[in-house]
Amino acid sequence: MIVWKAIFLKDCLSRFFGSRAAWVWLIVEPSIHIIFIAAIYSIVRSRTVQGVEVQPWLAMGMMAFFVFRRTAVQVLHSIDCSKPFFAFREVRPFDAALCRGWVEAFAMFFISLIIMAAFQAAGFEMFPDDLILCILAFFGLWFLGFGYGLISSVSMRLVPDSGFILQLLLMPMYIISGIMMPVGIIPEPYQGLMMINPAVHGVEAFRIGIWGELYHTVDVSMAYLYAWDLVLVVIGMALYQALETRLVRQ
Repeated sequence: MIVWKAIFLKDCLSRFFGSRAAWVWLIVEPSIHIIFIAAIYSIVRSRTVQGVEVQPWLAMGMMAFFVFRRTAVQVLHSIDCSKPFFAFREVRPFDAALCRGWVEAFAMFFISLIIMAAFQAAGFEMFPDDLILCILAFFGLWFLGFGYGLISSVSMRLVPDSGFILQLLLMPMYIISGIMMPVGIIPEPYQGLMMINPAVHGVEAFRIGIWGELYHTVDVSMAYLYAWDLVLVVIGMALYQALETRLVRQ
């Protein structure tokens, strides 16, 4: 526990205060994405998506996806960022990955609250209809990113080029996770193929948790999302356990 606390505090300091404007960029990045995509929807004169106004629909989809993507990227680089700590026998590579992942969960939780509060102040209804579903979707996407990051970080050290490929895969997932295109309007069989992606279930569940019956979309499954989480995290932990010595030495 003392080891986790020390690494967590170190990662918090580097993440939020690594530079003069580090904490500002944590909010600016998703805000730029939201403004850019919302502007595109405004150009094509689309005001609502599946019963919800387009701006908050885009914002909540992006924030949900960023929980997955940011966690995956931070965990992917956790070993490189914590190498000095491995001089202490008590610190293991998995400790670094876990703490870095929790820092990202902590950051994304408060960033999501800030953006939701901004939309609420602008006159949009943002108070969740189903808070429990929102929390389940948030942590489902966090575990998905955590497991993906664990596997990617190990793969990058076993086969250096694989890390680049796995990180590159996050880009098309931005498109096929229902962030910019409503899943409900996609025809079969493409909708069924899209629903294989577990991130879709987390993103759509997060939106359903906020707008309830107002938001019309496809049926999603938290069990399916958490099944993926379990598989990825278990595989990632097994790889870390089996290759711990190699991860520390590299």
